[in-house]
This record gives sequence, structure tokens and C-alpha cells, in this order.
Amino acid sequence: MVAESELNTGVLLFLPYRALENRVFAALAEAGFDDFTPAQARVMQRIGPDGTRLTELAEQAQITKQTAGFLVDQLEKAGYVTRVPDPTDKRARLVRGAAKAWAAKEVADAVVAEVEREWEEHLGKRRMKQLREALTLLREVTDPWA
Repeated sequence: MVAESELNTGVLLFLPYRALENRVFAALAEAGFDDFTPAQARVMQRIGPDGTRLTELAEQAQITKQTAGFLVDQLEKAGYVTRVPDPTDKRARLVRGAAKAWAAKEVADAVVAEVEREWEEHLGKRRMKQLREALTLLREVTDPWA
């Protein structure tokens, strides 16, 4: 067993994320949104408000275009997304969130807010603010889509 002081920063970032994700998925299932997987959610989270091309979804989710297409097909069948022509390029199509996706997002957003309040109670306002500031700064060197 690895001592806590030996855990690398990536693992230390991943553990709270996984706990948050588990809480979100439990709440979604309880609210009736139990028909999509974490892999599908990772694609769905990257859909912009006006829609996003499949190639962009694949790139941002760091999966192949074929895998993204398969996941979007499943999401479309379940009623979470639709595909529409891209107004800027008639050959391309945009993936857009459907009403079901936006309803699920409301549930997820409420859980995220609740968990963040709990983390703030545990860490204190100052440390929570510092944590968010540090993570926001890390986006500059870790998130090519920021």
C-alpha cells in the first residue's frame, strides 16, 4: 500500500474527481437518468450550447472519431442528443444536446454544487478559493481547449 505522502499529484486530483463523479451518477440514476455510461457522459459534457462537431468531441474526449461516433449514436438512440446540419458547413453535422440532456445536466449541476459546498466546509473558504485558483492556473498548461 502506498503511503499518502507518496501519492502523485495526478492521483490526488483524480480521487476527489472520482468521488464527485460517483455522487453525480448516483443522483442521475435516482432521477431516472440511468441509461448512459461515464464514457458517454464524457462526450456529452463537451457538447457546446450551439452544438459541436463529432471530430471536436473526439479530440476533446481524447478518443477516436469512430469511438465518438459510436457513443454519440448511443446517446442519440437514448434521446440525449440530436444531429443537425452545421450552418457554417452544409457537409458537416453538429451534435446538440436534447432536452433530456439538459434535464440531466440540471441534476448533475445541483450535485456538483452540493459537493463543492461540502468541500468548502471541510477545507474552509480560504483553502477552497486557493484550490480553485491553483486548478484554474493549471488549466493554462493542461487544457488545450480552455
